[in-house]
Amino acid sequence: MANPSDFSVSSLFNVKGKIAVITGGGSGIGTMIATAFVQNGAKVYIASRKEKQLKEVSEQLNKIRPGACEYFVADVGSKAGCDKLVEDIKQKETKIHILVNNSGMSWGAPYDNVPEKEGWDRVMALNVKSIFYLTVGLTDLLAKDATNNDPGRVINVSSIAGLSPIAEGSRVAGPGMGLWSYNTSKAAVNHLTSQLAVSLAGRRITVNAILPGVFPSKMTAFGFKRMGGDDKMAEGHPWGRVGEPRDLAGVALFLVSPASSYVTAAHIVVDGGGLISGGKAHM
Repeated sequence: MANPSDFSVSSLFNVKGKIAVITGGGSGIGTMIATAFVQNGAKVYIASRKEKQLKEVSEQLNKIRPGACEYFVADVGSKAGCDKLVEDIKQKETKIHILVNNSGMSWGAPYDNVPEKEGWDRVMALNVKSIFYLTVGLTDLLAKDATNNDPGRVINVSSIAGLSPIAEGSRVAGPGMGLWSYNTSKAAVNHLTSQLAVSLAGRRITVNAILPGVFPSKMTAFGFKRMGGDDKMAEGHPWGRVGEPRDLAGVALFLVSPASSYVTAAHIVVDGGGLISGGKAHM
């Protein structure tokens, strides 16, 4: 029987001293997760294209401590951009414990007018390809201290859009618009998560996906503005609200803490039951 003290919250969810990399950490879901990690003692590197955002978030997070936050300006929409970020990280660290692949974009368009470059190529490159190349590039750093009781961790931020066959008419996209490439990309993220989990199990690295519903973020800002705020966006949802930072922070902390050291290839839906109940607010 394990020592009961091992079941304390401070032990089960301890991330103190861990080193994490979070793409898309300058806004939205990435910032929510970075805040949770820093507040619980992790050293976090956030990365995105916009230095002003990164600088502001880093300064805010360094005030809350006990962890710390630094940033890299990076564009992971290409293999070259992913490789550059990997090299930048290796200049700073010889090991990391956590990688959160969160960078992403969406593109809404009518069924018969989806542009190839913006609507498909960029979406698939950022939402799917970057996950593969960053994970590959950072595998050695993630595996360095990894054991079967304290594995390296990869979280891929997917979406319930990857489970839903409904591309058109969502509250996020708007009437007459479809998220064809976005939904497809997130379905690919879910499958890629499973493949990576199998491939990296021998390196003692867990790979899991979080599938959020509607949360306030840069990606959903258009939908929130068009609908007139949180309450309107949540109409018809069984929980009567959209997602809040705490909802994602708790799941992310679980997936990088000792509590989930035996969990890999999981796809965790965080949407308050909107998708499974057929709630009107799902994506």
